[in-house]
Amino acid sequence: MNRSAAKNLIERYFWQLTDGCGNDDCDNEFCASCRHFQPLDRNAAAVRALELCKINAKLCDLKTSQTGSDIQPPGLEEDFSDVHYLTENTVCTILSVCEEEGDYSALIRVIGRIFSNANALIKSFRKDEINSSEPRDGASEHPGASLDVTVDIDSVRRVYERLQTIEQAESALLTALVYLTPNMDLDLEYLEAYEANPDYLNIFVILMENGNLHSPEYLELALPQLCKTMSKLPVAALTRLCKLWSGYELPHIRRMMETFQQLITYTVVSREYSGEHLVNEDDTVVAACKCLKLVFYANVLGGNVDTEHNDDDDDDDGGAADSDELSLHELLGEERLYKKGPQIDLLEKELGVRPIDSRKPLIPFEDFVNESLNDVVEMDKDFTFFKVDAETKFSFQTCPFVLNVFTKNQGLYYDNRIRMYSERRLTALYGAAQGQQPSPYLKLKVRRDHIIDDALVRLEMISMENPSDLKKQLFVEFEGEQGVDEGGVSKEFFQLVLEEIFNPDIGMFTYDDDTELFWFNSSSLENEAQYTLVGIVLGLAIYNNCILDVHFPMVVYRKLMGKRGTFCDLPDSHPGLYQSLKELLDYNGDVEADMALTFQISHADLFGSPVLHDLKEKAEDIPVSKENRQEFVDLYTDYILNTSVERQFRAFKKGFLMVTSESPMKYLFRPEEVELLICGSRKLDFEALEKTVEYDGGYTKDTQIIKDFWGTLHSFGEEQKRLFLQFTTGTDRAPVGGLGKLKMIIVKNGSDTERLPTSHTCFNALLLPEYCSKEKLRERLLKAITYAKGFGML
Repeated sequence: MNRSAAKNLIERYFWQLTDGCGNDDCDNEFCASCRHFQPLDRNAAAVRALELCKINAKLCDLKTSQTGSDIQPPGLEEDFSDVHYLTENTVCTILSVCEEEGDYSALIRVIGRIFSNANALIKSFRKDEINSSEPRDGASEHPGASLDVTVDIDSVRRVYERLQTIEQAESALLTALVYLTPNMDLDLEYLEAYEANPDYLNIFVILMENGNLHSPEYLELALPQLCKTMSKLPVAALTRLCKLWSGYELPHIRRMMETFQQLITYTVVSREYSGEHLVNEDDTVVAACKCLKLVFYANVLGGNVDTEHNDDDDDDDGGAADSDELSLHELLGEERLYKKGPQIDLLEKELGVRPIDSRKPLIPFEDFVNESLNDVVEMDKDFTFFKVDAETKFSFQTCPFVLNVFTKNQGLYYDNRIRMYSERRLTALYGAAQGQQPSPYLKLKVRRDHIIDDALVRLEMISMENPSDLKKQLFVEFEGEQGVDEGGVSKEFFQLVLEEIFNPDIGMFTYDDDTELFWFNSSSLENEAQYTLVGIVLGLAIYNNCILDVHFPMVVYRKLMGKRGTFCDLPDSHPGLYQSLKELLDYNGDVEADMALTFQISHADLFGSPVLHDLKEKAEDIPVSKENRQEFVDLYTDYILNTSVERQFRAFKKGFLMVTSESPMKYLFRPEEVELLICGSRKLDFEALEKTVEYDGGYTKDTQIIKDFWGTLHSFGEEQKRLFLQFTTGTDRAPVGGLGKLKMIIVKNGSDTERLPTSHTCFNALLLPEYCSKEKLRERLLKAITYAKGFGML
């Protein structure tokens, strides 16, 4: 049976189920005219019609006339059989006739015919050629908007607005979509419909304007197939959709975002997933994520975007150039697992925009995260798909915007551990070949009172001789101390290094009392190796899953990810300067006469003496005026955030990339998320920690000492709580995901005693004696967290 005949047959079954054949004596159980027939709503009738067609069920003869494939319901003389596509005027005309007759059957039939036919939809709701040059919503003057889509978006929206007040029309739209999408799927997969006619995109533009796509009926019957069909569009078509949607107003973009999000959530919560049935293999969830990706990039394009001010340097790879190591991976057949970067995102490439380019999206990025999906993604398997089976398996890391920071951090953790394992294997192979026994770890032996010198010398040697050793798991030993590094010693090492480096007396960084943030000292006398060490430390912290107490403005993380600082970064990093420059830009008086500024600026050096700097040639002779003040602001900002600290920051970034250059971090995380990876969160929710902590040695959550412990801890002030966290875990910050994600254990350490509580920071374990009273518990605990430091034996 050809497509036209099948369509005609399904329509006949549908009308038979909804309107009947008109014979009062009908005995067909599949006909609405039969006295024993149980009435069906439009959605159920559409599904039932498809089933009856498959089994070739009995079909009544209609008493009403037929014209071609159009079946006319009884009660209306005008059948509009000559309508082959829709315009707003046509719909209004049909509505007027239907309202006058009190019968919407003709409208329902026309909607069903047009919205179930791809060719008819392509021709529908075309722009008026005379007015096509006027900007509209969807074809606006926004630089990201596409002007080559021939659909009149405003007209489509007005039509939907009228149709959605008519219940029968809404059912007809749903039924038509159920029939349309499988045919479109075939058109795109086998007939290359878009390549043959780029206006095929009009169908998706029209369908996505339906404001009821997120309703339960669509979520179950029609939207999944629509998403699967849309995801099969070629990249050129997807690019056009993104550009078109980027010109939409915020409510329309948010509606589409929520539509795809609801489909993902609805599907995830209504199904069960396991190791044998992963959510990655759920076609509906995968297709919805791919469609949500279009809205995500439209959201980026439609907001405040900075595609300029890039500071990527191909030569600045942190010494991670190809070496014999890579060829060995190839010999082992592992080159795909250890390849440097993720696969190229073709959509991102065609659009010429990245998430890092977004200054302020239309919709906050957090709204694109789907927590229900994050709960069921198995990141160990997803990581394998991402790194090894990308051509045959779907990984949610190709749509990182839908994942929260904690889930993405799991993916980064697996990537880091695989690389550590790789370095161990390579070390073993090299050692076997050369008859040596090199260490499989990155070992640092440092003296507590010479920690910077020892760390600097050792790491500098490694970075010059064999930078790949930085990819090994870190193992720190303090000279003269017997702590075995299972993570806790490394945590203290990082903290002590940072305390030393950020000491104002050294002068590597300046500190702003108002913002409580550090910035690179442009007048620093320290050599570049010191800044490289800081970068290495930050990279090693991420690589070894340690949290650091670092206080940088967000522009530092943006610069680490390849962007240059701009005026938009000043409020965070240099708020005083930002306010002054903003007042200059907003000044309505005579700038040149009233402010007497030139393109020569002054700043203080290391010793507080003023230093002059020319922002351009002959700067002292060029006054700042109303006409050139924007140039002055841009040059001033570029000097403060980029040029003046170029030497220091380049060394800092070099050290950071020595460790992270091959990591997917830059692809998966936004700057604010990178800060969270390095610094953790200062938001401490001890209620969440109490719910997830584990007990051992005889303690349970109902033990009296445990109840006293939590009561005591909750009564502590903010500073005391941070001291407790530092004492127990080695850092006073919450990990990615909050304290609820911290795996902490409280162990019984004997009965009542005068001994203090102790801890194993490497295991986040608190060893708590069973004190005889709450008062003694408080006194002993406060003393322990206040005076604890070092790994010496008591």
